[in-house]
Amino acid sequence: MNGFSTGEEDSRGAADQICCLVDDGSRCTRVAGNASYSKRIQKTVTQRRLKLCIDNHVRHMYICDYHKQVIQSARTKQHQRRRKDSEDDSGETDNDVPEVDLFQLQVGTLRRYKRHYRLTTKPGMNKAQLAEILMKHFKSLQVVEKDVLSYFFYTVKTNANKLDQKNGLNNDAT
Repeated sequence: MNGFSTGEEDSRGAADQICCLVDDGSRCTRVAGNASYSKRIQKTVTQRRLKLCIDNHVRHMYICDYHKQVIQSARTKQHQRRRKDSEDDSGETDNDVPEVDLFQLQVGTLRRYKRHYRLTTKPGMNKAQLAEILMKHFKSLQVVEKDVLSYFFYTVKTNANKLDQKNGLNNDAT
């Protein structure tokens, strides 16, 4: 403020600082945000071979929102590629596998799922923990879609749904 630096600017955040990165040989001139260039981010930059490096003359580690987004999208692409590679082995693609959020289900439904598949868990788990464990199991299930659809159609045609029979909706009773 008066030209005297106490070093406190670094601890207050990036309000008046410029991004600390050099992008493909030229220094970034964007205003720095609150994200810092950590070891983890540096590892991602190195792995993804992004042409980013930190300017050694800068006394802070804050990066701008633009570079933050570039690094996050590189990390996301890496995760998607890794997932796609593992799906190539099983013959599945992103379009074939729907995303299921088990956390949206009621706790009773999650417990029935656990009981049906005879999964063992620690007692006293909360809904989030239970949903996470069940999601790991759900993703590990191997399903032959053709067989499942055939069985589903057969069940509907013959009114063999156990829930319908329990509720007295079986057509044989009428």
